[in-house]
This record gives sequence, C-alpha cells and structure tokens, in this order.
Amino acid sequence: MCRWLAYSGSPMLLDAVLYRPEHSLINQSLHARMGVETTNGDGFGLGWYSGDAGNGDGTPAVFRDIAPAWNNRNLRELAAHVRSPLFFAHVRASTGSAVQQTNCHPFRHGRWLWMHNGAIADFHRLQRDLCLAVDPALFPSIEGSTDSEVMFYLAVTFGLDQDVPGAVARMTGLVERLGKEHGVAEPVQMTLAISDGERVWAFRYSSRGASRSLFYSSRAETVRHLHPEVEYLQEISDDSRIVVSEPLGDLPGVWNELPESTYTVVPSPEDQEYLSFVPVLG
Repeated sequence: MCRWLAYSGSPMLLDAVLYRPEHSLINQSLHARMGVETTNGDGFGLGWYSGDAGNGDGTPAVFRDIAPAWNNRNLRELAAHVRSPLFFAHVRASTGSAVQQTNCHPFRHGRWLWMHNGAIADFHRLQRDLCLAVDPALFPSIEGSTDSEVMFYLAVTFGLDQDVPGAVARMTGLVERLGKEHGVAEPVQMTLAISDGERVWAFRYSSRGASRSLFYSSRAETVRHLHPEVEYLQEISDDSRIVVSEPLGDLPGVWNELPESTYTVVPSPEDQEYLSFVPVLG
C-alpha cells in the first residue's frame, strides 16, 4: 500500500514535516511500521497551495516522480525552499498498477487534490462498470491506470464541489454495490485525503471494518505545551494540524488514531474531532 500526510495551518517549509521528524514520511518510504509493506518506493508526489490570493486560479502545484522518495535530490531541494499553508505528500507502494508518473499521487482536478492508501479489491473486475459511471465530460481527464484516480473522478462526478462527505459516500457506495454484484465480498479499503485549498477532509473506511492506519495530531497549543523542545512546533499556529498514515515520531500526546468508519475536517467548523462515515448505496 502507501503512506501519506496532509498538513494544514500556518505556512511551513515542506521539509519541516517531510524530513525533520524522527519518523518522517521520507523515513517511512523505507521503514514504514504500520503499512502492508515496509518499503514504499514506487514513486512519490507532492501537492501544495501557495496561499497567495493573487496566484491566479487557485489551483495547487503538483510534483510527482517514479523515483523512490528517499534518494530524490530534486525533492529535497524543493522541500527546503517551498513554504505552504496546505500541502499533501505521498509515497507509493503499487498494488499492481504500473509504476509511472501518472499513477503517482496526489491527483489534481481544478482546485482539488486527492490521495489514497488502500485498494479496490479485484479492481480489474469492476473497472469497466466504475469507469462508465464517471461523467463523460470528466473521463478524458483520467491519465493513469489506478483505482485511486477512478475513485477521485467518481467523487467529482457525484458532487465533490458541493458536498465532500456526500460525494465520497456515494462513490464508496457504488464500489460496494458493484463489488457485491461481481462477487467481491469486501471491495473497499481506503484512507483518503481531499482538499480544495481551504480545508482538508480525511476518511478512514473499509468494507471489512479493518482499515489501514490513520492518525491526526492534537491541537497545536497542546502539542507545544507537551513538547517545547521540538523546534518546528513552536512556529505553527493554533489551528495547524497534520493527518498521517502513521505517526511521525513517538511524541506522547501528539497522535490520535482516527476511528474506523469516520472522517475528520481540518479546520473543523463544528469544532468536532471526527464524524461518522457511512457509504450511500446507489
């Protein structure tokens, strides 16, 4: 599978999160502790928003490569110079689709970023029916061959612009229904991160009720109080949060596991840590 992180908060250099922590995402690309695979070397990707209201159409920048993240000089150079208030990072372990740039996460459509850890079981059996459900106007935008990208464009088809949780619930429900029609008992395994440049939505769900790991950070003021010795934590605002496939270190009190079949929103308008997630069977 894969490992990913999503950051939202005060503008920060990417390398503060990607490289500096004890168990950073770059470390996880070689030494993941909670993933199906220890090594995630089938490519990587970054997506980030500038936070500059004058940057034109507000679409995020994306940098993806098929090289392993741990020895990519361009990634290290970029991470040390790009500062962003909202960014995604993903290291990939392919579940069978080709190792190619168009299959690396995050995926982008307009202002949206999307990344995924997991798989649609027996995707080759469901792929045709799932693709036929994508809006014909969107279908030419699918560049790669992954289940993750098809899931993204299904969510866009089902109204991501208007209702993120609802669109993801309808997408997931369609995969569940088609899976059962094709004899796939447990078709969905997913942790998802989605952003429009203002908020991050993160979902944890699987058909069997045993989803891949996903954690969110405690409130910044709590983390700073617990760990004043961690330099980069002193720079972040109170609304800064990180969502990760696995913790970036062993700092007590920092990481909270997102419960099964829930999602979280950063920043949360209702001041709730997480909400229930239920697929909508169509």
